[in-house]
Amino acid sequence: MSLNLKSLISVLNAKCEGLKTDVFIDHISIDSRSLQNGSQTLFFALAGVNNDAHLFIPDLIEKGVQNFVVQYIPEGLSDKANFLVVENTLVALQEFAAYYRNLFHFPVIGLTGSNGKTIVKEWLNFLLSPDYNIIRSPKSYNSQVGVPLSVIAINEKHNLGIFEAGISTVNEMAKLEKIIKPNIGVLTNIGSAHDEGFLNLVQKIDEKLLLFKDCPIIIYQKNEVVDSCLTQFVAEYMMHPRKLFSWSFTDKTADVFILKKESKNDHTFIQYQYQNEIFDLEIPFSDSASLENAISCLLVLLHFNYDQATIQSRIEMLYPVRMRLEVKNGINNCSIIDDSYSSDFQSLKIALDFLESQKKNASKTVILSDIFQSGFSNEELYSKVAQLISDNKINRVIGIGSTISSFAAKFPNSIMFQNTADFIESIENLNFQNETILIKGARSFEFEEIVSLLEEKTHETVLEINLDAISHNFNYFKSKLAPNVKMMVMVKAFGYGNGGLEIAKLLEHHKVDYLGVAFADEGISLKNGGIKLPIMVLNPESTSFPSIIQYQLEPEIYSIKGLNAFLKIAREKKLKDFPIHIKIDTGMHRLGFEENTIEELIETLKGNSAVRVQSILSHLATSDDPKHYDFVNKQIALFEELSSRLMNELNINPIRHILNTSGISNFPNSQYNMVRLGIGLYGVSNDPGEQKYLENVGTLKSIISQVRVIPAGDSVGYGRRFMAQKETKIATIPIGYADGISRLWGNEVGFVTIKNQKAPIVGSVCMDMLMVNVSEIDCKEGDPVIIFGESPTVIEMAEALKTIPYEIMTSISQRVKRVFFR
Repeated sequence: MSLNLKSLISVLNAKCEGLKTDVFIDHISIDSRSLQNGSQTLFFALAGVNNDAHLFIPDLIEKGVQNFVVQYIPEGLSDKANFLVVENTLVALQEFAAYYRNLFHFPVIGLTGSNGKTIVKEWLNFLLSPDYNIIRSPKSYNSQVGVPLSVIAINEKHNLGIFEAGISTVNEMAKLEKIIKPNIGVLTNIGSAHDEGFLNLVQKIDEKLLLFKDCPIIIYQKNEVVDSCLTQFVAEYMMHPRKLFSWSFTDKTADVFILKKESKNDHTFIQYQYQNEIFDLEIPFSDSASLENAISCLLVLLHFNYDQATIQSRIEMLYPVRMRLEVKNGINNCSIIDDSYSSDFQSLKIALDFLESQKKNASKTVILSDIFQSGFSNEELYSKVAQLISDNKINRVIGIGSTISSFAAKFPNSIMFQNTADFIESIENLNFQNETILIKGARSFEFEEIVSLLEEKTHETVLEINLDAISHNFNYFKSKLAPNVKMMVMVKAFGYGNGGLEIAKLLEHHKVDYLGVAFADEGISLKNGGIKLPIMVLNPESTSFPSIIQYQLEPEIYSIKGLNAFLKIAREKKLKDFPIHIKIDTGMHRLGFEENTIEELIETLKGNSAVRVQSILSHLATSDDPKHYDFVNKQIALFEELSSRLMNELNINPIRHILNTSGISNFPNSQYNMVRLGIGLYGVSNDPGEQKYLENVGTLKSIISQVRVIPAGDSVGYGRRFMAQKETKIATIPIGYADGISRLWGNEVGFVTIKNQKAPIVGSVCMDMLMVNVSEIDCKEGDPVIIFGESPTVIEMAEALKTIPYEIMTSISQRVKRVFFR
């Protein structure tokens, strides 16, 4: 991309401020944190409910960005950069992408549906790549923002596009259709995702079909509802002649009718009829979702007139698609970012931004294979890759592949290998330690072997943390705040069991105002991990005060004794205006200054220059329980009285905060200057109505270690607490109470999920294992097991065990590996 900025004024219907002649741009950005922003970047300052990127323009100008699309020019900056002023920057981004798309004239496949879009896209890319130079949506970039960013990556060497479009409500698809402009439409499975955004199923299908308004061909699975919607759709847009290309398991009128299907050894063998001929096809999956997705791909190949031999040879090589970046603990204090099944230029840019947001160590290494299907010549591609590596301040590049090796001179501090085997042979000499390592390679390079060698070895039970879900929940609660209200997020207790440092890094990426921890050592750990955000220590012991000062943490002070102890050390160290946070007890009766101690508190603080009251806070005891809302209102009234007294008599204007997670939702008029988000960040609400808007963050997974069949009368586990009434199939799972699973969850109280079916826990939960009844489940050793996540949820577990979700989450042992992904 190289576009004259002046030519975009009319495209965006923009007013121009400060524009110099002949300014060219080669990069579009919406992320102020990206290290890829530079002098030829055009930055779209998106402004939404939760964030306003205009606030970051001064920092971007300091970093060399000169070109902006804005809704307003921040004060004092009109002569500092080039500004294109528009009414709505998101609309402008979409209009720019539509304009850019129209510069190219090659076939484009547009995919939509409820499920399977990303998998079908990735599989089509694999199936068609031997014959086409393909541009496709990176990862699952299918939103109102993701689609424009995907399309903007097109270059003149591409000759086929594959883009997915996802919507959550009405009036969204028409915008995406103008950007993608597909001429081949694929409708994947229609399920329940985003049902809440539509009146009914018909409305959802009708909205999705708008992507295909100008498509000469639409590929879909026949069923009564979809056929009815398509009939009306074709009639409405009849000025565009089109072909409906359908498939079905049950309807013989479909263009491709599946006559037979048989599953064997995780493969499915189908026989299908097409154009009065019968063909056999082997698909390397046995689950129904993968089968449907593979058949959608089959129809695309038939539309492209591939012969049966080519179709079979390519489809039998399909592979499971990994749609996420994972963060794992590595050997020698390394952190691993696993993107080992993907190697293209656009996803490299995304992965490098993710590396920057999740780095645990100052030193950054990238292990990179040859890159395919970039649309650039090799010389141009690796020059661009080298520039990306430089912009992201990567300390070491390890290239694997003959092509990247031939461009070694472009990468300072690089080591090159011809293949993965050569790298593995030399791995002990590469001295991996105290660094964050991005592993990114094309599937053919089998980089999963590298991940396995560099990953810290732990047992097969893992707690998977969905960082996108955390971002979603954070933005949900942030949307409830009045303008300028700050957000403190609690990451105490190892991030409520989910992992403190990794979540803190994500929150720092989201520019939260404060982090909260319980004890000083938690804050020190975050500071040592590179966190620069202010960190408040809620329960500081006096013995930790020197460390709090050393690491620039901010203590909560809740007693005269504690205040005097801190002041003594502060004076000894000759501190000035060190931030402290004054806790008032308004009825929780746990910690805090009571009303009868406020006078002494004021006298102690008067005239004191060693410390500064950064905030005044209190804690609500019953903000989640409507039966006690009167008590909450009394707490808030007392907080208002006592905090105002402190402010007036000390002549200070600190931050004030009293609301916790449920308080944010239930007492919006008491947000003061800041709120404290806790359990809600991790996807848990006490309000069932609110729960449906939050996303599950943590999924505890394990595997089946062994399966056995026991006869009637035999027992399972310690104490023979389960006696088989009939022949019973038992699976053993390598997780127990040492991992945090309560023994009360055993003896058929609780269950795990295997193959989407409930498997009751039988007998006692052991220290390192539990046993489940799988008599009704077709499973085998090595199959995955869900301990908690979507089912059972931690809320279900807590209710059954007569406790709270906090206890379930924070009980998960540190020996359980945490895997973070996006």
